[in-house]
Amino acid sequence: MQRVVTAELDLDLGSSVDLIFQITAAQGAPLSSEQLTFTQGDRVYTPTEIVDQSGSRLHRLLGEAGRLEIRYEATVDGAATSSRTSDLEAITYLRPSRYCQSDEVFQQARRQFRGLSGHDLIAAVSNFVATSTTYTPGLSQGTDSAVTTLMTGQGVCRDYAHVVIALLRAMDMPARYAACFAPGLQPMDFHAVAEAYLDGAWYVIDGTRLANRNSLVRIATGRDAADCAFLSYHGGYVGLERMRVDAWVLPDDLDTDATRSLDPAARIEGVGTDPALDDFTSLVQLA
Repeated sequence: MQRVVTAELDLDLGSSVDLIFQITAAQGAPLSSEQLTFTQGDRVYTPTEIVDQSGSRLHRLLGEAGRLEIRYEATVDGAATSSRTSDLEAITYLRPSRYCQSDEVFQQARRQFRGLSGHDLIAAVSNFVATSTTYTPGLSQGTDSAVTTLMTGQGVCRDYAHVVIALLRAMDMPARYAACFAPGLQPMDFHAVAEAYLDGAWYVIDGTRLANRNSLVRIATGRDAADCAFLSYHGGYVGLERMRVDAWVLPDDLDTDATRSLDPAARIEGVGTDPALDDFTSLVQLA
């Protein structure tokens, strides 16, 4: 499956500021093409790339006051290579974290999912979060946690992922957060899912059920959203003036440029992108 992913950000920088981006396909993605640019008028920045233990690629630069334009485009051809998870990583993803307080939801998880393990546990947690949470763009806050979402019963993709992760960790199953490009996602944006560790492999859980898990492209991986922010900054003012994210599966008989003129609905047809064709009870690895 060949996928095209793009991201455009326009930032207003009030002063010199340290910027860190996570907007590119992660290390290990089979890229047939990729372009990432940071421009400010006639100036072109060359960021420093830092790759963490999970393969997330961070791009860091010191921006100056003014309008900064970021453009990213890549073609991903096939499935990504998966790296081995160390014992230390597995232990890390069992612990409570900033937005996934597994210790605070321990009693609820043990009561609700008592006796379940393995695939049955993953399926039960996925179904519970999908059916008990309402997708409500614009109402959740960036500081909302799994506990907040369980109380309110509403949120966006990051909130769904946090609840899944917290519940699984409370049941002694390592779980982590993944930021992704998601062809077919409506509304289109960066997407967030959870991953559960079972028998030496990571399996995707999308509580929103708004994207087909088979077409996702990994951007970043971490304990929760705090590790996977598309932008973090230090030392100055940053205003996000514009952001546009897109992702689609490239039809076999059309090239990348040709698909730009297609109606978005025409781009996303097919088994790989339609969430209605994803069996959410099955085990799927992030490709």
